[in-house]
Amino acid sequence: MNAIGSVHSWDVSTGVDGPGTRFVAFLAGCPLRCQYCHSPDTWFRRNGRPTSADDLVTEIRRYERFLKVAGGGVTLSGGEPLLQPHFARTVLERCHEMRLHTALDTSGFLGDRADDALLDAVDLVLLDVKSGDPRTYRKVTRTGTLSPTIRFAHRLAERGMPIWIRFVLVPGLTDAEPNVAAVASIAAELPTVERVEVLPFHRLGVPKYDALGLPFPLAATPPPGPALVERVRRQFRERGLTVTTA
Repeated sequence: MNAIGSVHSWDVSTGVDGPGTRFVAFLAGCPLRCQYCHSPDTWFRRNGRPTSADDLVTEIRRYERFLKVAGGGVTLSGGEPLLQPHFARTVLERCHEMRLHTALDTSGFLGDRADDALLDAVDLVLLDVKSGDPRTYRKVTRTGTLSPTIRFAHRLAERGMPIWIRFVLVPGLTDAEPNVAAVASIAAELPTVERVEVLPFHRLGVPKYDALGLPFPLAATPPPGPALVERVRRQFRERGLTVTTA
C-alpha cells in the first residue's frame, strides 16, 4: 500500500542531520511546543502537503547516486516524524532497499509508536534530549514528559542502534549545571551513543513566528557565549562522551 503522509518540505544539506550529504525530509506535525523551536510552521499536519511515499521516494531517487558518493543518505525530521509512523516506516524501508543510509531525527516523545519494523529500517537515531530534569523538560516543551524519551533511548541501546544525542543549550532555560549533568547521565548510560551535539540556542526562527502572528517565547534570550558552551561541553566530556558543537 502506498502510504500518504504530510510533508512540510525537504532539503539537501551537509554535516547537519547525520553523516555526509543528506536528503532531509521535514514531516509536518509535532506534539511538543518547545520554547526554542525554530520551525513553528511544522507544528500541525495541516502545515504540510499530502504526499505519497512513492512521490517522496521518487524525489529521493533523483539524488541517490550523489548521496551515495557523498557518503550521506536520507534523514526524516520534522516536526516529529513519529507522529506519522506508517508513512515514516514505508519511506525508510524504501530507502533501505536503495541501500541508502537512513537517520531518524526525533524527540523520542512518541518512541512507543516506532515498531520494530520501522527501527529495522533506521541506521542512526538523532535523539533530541530536551532536558535531563523532568520539571525543566516540561518547562521547555510546554506539554511533554521526559520518561518516554528515556524509555525509547534504552530500547534503541538494547537493539544496538547508533545514537547521536542532541541538546539545545539555552541560557536561563537548559543551562543549569544539574540539568546538563542529568542529560550527560542519560547519555552515558547508553552504550550505543556515538556523540553528543551541543546546539547553541539561536533566534533564526523569529521571522517565522512573525509571519504566523505568534510571539517568540525567548525573544529576550541571548545566544550562549563561548564560556558557557565550553562549560557544557566539558560536562559531557567528563562523562566520557564525544562532544561536538554544530
